[in-house]
Amino acid sequence: MTETESIAYDVVVLGAGPVGENVADRTRAAGLSTAVVESELVGGECSYWACIPSKALLRPVIARADARLVPGLRQSVQGPLDAAAVLAHRDYYTSDWNDDGQIQWLDSIGADLYRGHGRLTGPRTVTVTGGDGERRVLTARHAVAVCTGTRAVLPDLPGLADVKPWTSREATSAKAVPGRLVVVGGGVVATEMATAWQALGSQVTLLVRGKGLLNRMEPFAGELVAEALVEAGADVRTGTSVESVTRENGTVVVVTDAGDRIEADEILFATGRAPHTDDIGLETIGLEPGSWLDVDDSLRVTGSKWLYGVGDVNHRALLTHQGKYQARIAGAAIAARASGVPILESDPWGAHAATADHAAVPQVVFTDPEASAVGLSLAEAEQAGHRVRAVDYDLASVSGAGLYGDGYKGRARMVVDLEREILLGVTFVGPGVGELIHSATVAVAGEVPISRLWHAVPSFPTISEVWLRLLEAYRDN
Repeated sequence: MTETESIAYDVVVLGAGPVGENVADRTRAAGLSTAVVESELVGGECSYWACIPSKALLRPVIARADARLVPGLRQSVQGPLDAAAVLAHRDYYTSDWNDDGQIQWLDSIGADLYRGHGRLTGPRTVTVTGGDGERRVLTARHAVAVCTGTRAVLPDLPGLADVKPWTSREATSAKAVPGRLVVVGGGVVATEMATAWQALGSQVTLLVRGKGLLNRMEPFAGELVAEALVEAGADVRTGTSVESVTRENGTVVVVTDAGDRIEADEILFATGRAPHTDDIGLETIGLEPGSWLDVDDSLRVTGSKWLYGVGDVNHRALLTHQGKYQARIAGAAIAARASGVPILESDPWGAHAATADHAAVPQVVFTDPEASAVGLSLAEAEQAGHRVRAVDYDLASVSGAGLYGDGYKGRARMVVDLEREILLGVTFVGPGVGELIHSATVAVAGEVPISRLWHAVPSFPTISEVWLRLLEAYRDN
């Protein structure tokens, strides 16, 4: 093993996923020299094993479901999906797991890429060990940003490793459709992958330990998604835990706490994430390996003047778009501190405060129907001590929804802060609502008064007219 001399940069970024890329983009835009360290593919989990491949798998599923609601079209789309074509489409959007294009983008902004495993080896110091064993020591004048994301967590079941279970990575990159698939979990990954593989030809059994699906959203979201999965042919079992998993002659055998025996070709565990911080040298700077990084609103790690934890590693909002938002805030804060700005704009909604992490986190679950939400649910708002009122509306009653497709099913809710008469949260569930949620995000993040929302006139006949109906329901009750 060889070691080169120390190389100094203004900023060193650990992890070249979307979050690390955006930190580098902002620091380079501010004129700071920046090194980016990546042990796998530039573009990270989102580009190759999460957001992009999963949505490429789901888009044909959702398009077919929508088409089946339309008179004059539904008869043309009753056959099965062309699974080979869908998988090829997925491969195209992952660039066949080749990161050349993303490397070119890093080059275009003037960031230096170091391939290898990066570990903190002291304050402001990252040592990168390449595949050839060569070590490079990078020092940071101003900041080290940890953007290493999370990894899937598997349950502690005896012999599980021998079963070779799927995690989200295998579920989004599989080269063939399993005949039978057991999915364990009730969150976003579980519901999206159950939706995708059931539509692609698998017989899916979804095992959910809790009472329902998508338990971080309003209860009706999980209810509508579960109903649609059952209608699609999936076997959805709530209140069910896995007691044991074995693989016998190639067949996965699952035994539940109820004593049921389920056979499948593959099993996917979508049961949580852990921070990818176990082997990045946190112990060399007094932090616990494998821990989440506690940060302030500028994304600087508590107690440090130079270490930042950006994206999933801080456990504030485990979403790619939210991590990219944090990266923009962190990049601005790093640049401001590097230039000697005495006081950052750290008040809520300031240039150096990731306020949306607390008040306006948006999310879309690309199931059929889609589920989207921003801000606080009714339960979260009440638990936080707000005096609130929930206003619900049947999305199917909106003219635009009826025109979208026969038999449209959906629901909308806005959570109103009665003291300030602003929205604390909004949820939409139904076909096509993923493109509706940004209007709600603007309303929540902008703290737009109800009185002003009356003047935001929705176009007729669109599903967005649900905004008018929600406001009318609030006014009339």
